[in-house]
Amino acid sequence: MAQQSFHIGVPVAGVALALLAAFGQTPAGAAPPPTDSTGVTGPGTAAASRFVPGPCPEPPEPIEALATARCGVLEVPENRSRPGGRTISLAVAVIPPVSAKPAPDPVVFMAGGPGGETFDDIPFLVSSGLNRDRELIVMAQRGNLYDKPNLACPELDHFYARSVGLPSYAPQTEKLMLDAVKQCRDRLTADGTDLSAYNSTENAADFADLRTALGIKQWNVYGHSYGSNLALTYLRLHPRGIRSVALDSAAPAQYVSLPFAWANAREGLDNLYKACAAEPRCKSRYPDLERTLNEQVQKLEAQPLTLDVRPPQGGDPVKVVLDGGALVNLLVAKAIPFADVPAAIDELGRGNPERFAKARAAGSVQVDGQTAHGLTQSVLCSEWLPGHSTSDVLEAGREAFPEWPRSAQAQAPQLPFQDPMCRIWNVPDRTAAVRVPTVSSVPVLFINGTFDMKTGASWAPKTARTLSRSTTVQVPGIGHWVVPQSSCAQKVLASFLSDPTALDTGCVAGLRWEPFTITPK
Repeated sequence: MAQQSFHIGVPVAGVALALLAAFGQTPAGAAPPPTDSTGVTGPGTAAASRFVPGPCPEPPEPIEALATARCGVLEVPENRSRPGGRTISLAVAVIPPVSAKPAPDPVVFMAGGPGGETFDDIPFLVSSGLNRDRELIVMAQRGNLYDKPNLACPELDHFYARSVGLPSYAPQTEKLMLDAVKQCRDRLTADGTDLSAYNSTENAADFADLRTALGIKQWNVYGHSYGSNLALTYLRLHPRGIRSVALDSAAPAQYVSLPFAWANAREGLDNLYKACAAEPRCKSRYPDLERTLNEQVQKLEAQPLTLDVRPPQGGDPVKVVLDGGALVNLLVAKAIPFADVPAAIDELGRGNPERFAKARAAGSVQVDGQTAHGLTQSVLCSEWLPGHSTSDVLEAGREAFPEWPRSAQAQAPQLPFQDPMCRIWNVPDRTAAVRVPTVSSVPVLFINGTFDMKTGASWAPKTARTLSRSTTVQVPGIGHWVVPQSSCAQKVLASFLSDPTALDTGCVAGLRWEPFTITPK
């Protein structure tokens, strides 16, 4: 995740008060929810999951769709392998459909991250038409902002804000980050939180319990980024009641690991280079784009720039360190709009770092507590990191970008110092349980953007091999989280939800990327 985060990984240093039962009709095909209106004040003890109607969350910036939503919390065991253990509560909102004659099968959303703030995604989902013809169900994954417990780490938020003025991969930067991680872990565990229980298997079981608790016979699943990873795990472990699955910017569980972050960065950047070369004006104006970027990563990693820059959000200038690692992370995070990337690289090569510096300065503005870093670290350290050494990450960096210096190659983009962080976080290796292909005949739609440097589009066809009724769609010129950024992708998703067996992808054929910005020589 604070800036709205269209990404998997860490941030770039990133009301209606009514009971559910009071809103009249129950969703078509659904049984009435439990009428217990007991309030939830924090983790307790319970044996089974249940839905408790209650008020909607009240975000700092009001979300219009929540004014008519039916809300509550899903109470679930924190650790299902420990009967009689404590219960946690997960915030839920049911957004009504726009149509007067909605379809009987809702769509449930699985957010990215892991740890991204789910309710902030609602405006993007509504504007993308997810609730046009059916109810939209949103549940915050365990540990999110409006859950109890909330696994926020303000210690890390403060670090990310400060890190824009630090060398990306210097020892002092690593120490500050590890100190923040340890402080957060110590605080969470002192409150009794079982960090090992915040994982994809438990997340998937939460959604299975939600469907049952709401009395929904069948629903559709839409997940983006880590949410697609979770959706595939959910489909594998809890296939009952799933009508269709749409995966946006897919990050399949069997492939996600730190070394693969380099392959994704290379794929997205290569596609951007090719697009520039295919556009005559861009090719003529920026003929040496790749060479220029390689030279700048090398140069700035050896001799970083230190600048005072005013953040785009406003406020006083902040100290910014621009080095090779910062360039890589800013590009992968889409901190600079794709249309401006060739111009930004060219300007940097000519001694003007303004675009990159402003993008770096934007990371100095963080919203404390917005991201559930506790969930992030628990998933990364149990599911993504194990089985790969730091030398594997370095080798992947060398293979993807052989011209770059070793210091830049040694850290996975957007996931620096993850190995020592995970030694501090200390959760069990769960790769055997999650790095498993999903085999299913449920209709599955993959939507990926060709410029995505976080979850490469090539993952989709590989994952589709074990999904017998799957379709892959690539949208040119779009990065991470495609649907909110593409009206064509919205049409494709709408047709899939309407009839998963008769998908209309006609709008994709004529698509092109946004023309690149051409600056004077």
